Amino acid sequence: MPHLLAYIIDESALHGVVAQLPSLFLILLIAVCIALLTKGAGVMIDGVVHLACRTGLPRIVIGATIVSLGTTAPEAFVSVMAAWMGNPGLALGNGVGSIIADTGLIFGVSCLLTTMPLNKFILNRTGWVQVGSATLLVVVSVVLKYTAEGQPVLPRWIGVLFLGLLSGYLYISYKWARQGVEVCIEEPDLKQIASLPKAIFMIAAGLALVLVGARVLIPCTGELAARLGVPDDVIAATMVALGTSLPELVTAITAIRKGHPEITIGNIVGADVLNCLFVIGASAAARPLAIPLNFYTFHFPAMLLILYSFRFFIFLNKEKRFKRLQGAWLLAIYLTYLVLQYVLKLGAMGG
Repeated sequence: MPHLLAYIIDESALHGVVAQLPSLFLILLIAVCIALLTKGAGVMIDGVVHLACRTGLPRIVIGATIVSLGTTAPEAFVSVMAAWMGNPGLALGNGVGSIIADTGLIFGVSCLLTTMPLNKFILNRTGWVQVGSATLLVVVSVVLKYTAEGQPVLPRWIGVLFLGLLSGYLYISYKWARQGVEVCIEEPDLKQIASLPKAIFMIAAGLALVLVGARVLIPCTGELAARLGVPDDVIAATMVALGTSLPELVTAITAIRKGHPEITIGNIVGADVLNCLFVIGASAAARPLAIPLNFYTFHFPAMLLILYSFRFFIFLNKEKRFKRLQGAWLLAIYLTYLVLQYVLKLGAMGG
């Protein structure tokens, strides 16, 4: 059990095992992980649809709460344990990097793949929490930069404050959900609606497959890329960024393929809120988080540019849908951010 926990918490322990595997076995393992991701996401999305029909909760709200909690909880656990064990910098990088990837990469690609619906009742509420929590993080960080002696540090009380705001967000999300009740429409690929316990089990089981598949896939892919001669800094900038948001990416693509893009939007918005209030909040509560200077000049501006662009698109669109050009803009910001991260030699989220 302690060895298993080490592989979950310590990235280097998992990489150490993967590095000893032959290349052919790595390829087979990657194929198995992709199969797990695909199957798990499919089961989870079907479970969300069943749950929406059983409870009357909008699918976008289930995506913003239950699904996003599931996809970010393991990341929060790893970040908190890393902070507790003396590597607090990982938590801030995980949280900010995931927000940038979720909204820039995942939502940008989703807009290009299909027409993304715009539920203004939900997004005019959770969307403001999304951009507001990130803005609060940046404002607090800037104040700390100009008031602290030496390197600015997010103190424990800020982490506790964020966790308190998270509790408020989850409660108000439930209240909003009851106001925006969704009528169940019979889905052509679902012969019958599952019972409430079965729907919850489907979501939990599917989520578990997605998380296990993602956790093993990233180090295997990174090791194989290194053996093929891909530079280390390119692997760091891409694999770490992708690894923090791979569960959300697979969920998004599967939801779109099954005809439920509103689950994708809910998951992205909810994951952004949780990455700020949950991942960073819980980690700061465990141990104060030092803020590297390049966050002020690079990572924070990129995060705010993407989030405020997304917020502006919600305000701008009158047709209750996002436009493909808007998705292309968000994806372009993310790709520029990724390239600059490599060119400026910033690594994954280094200080």
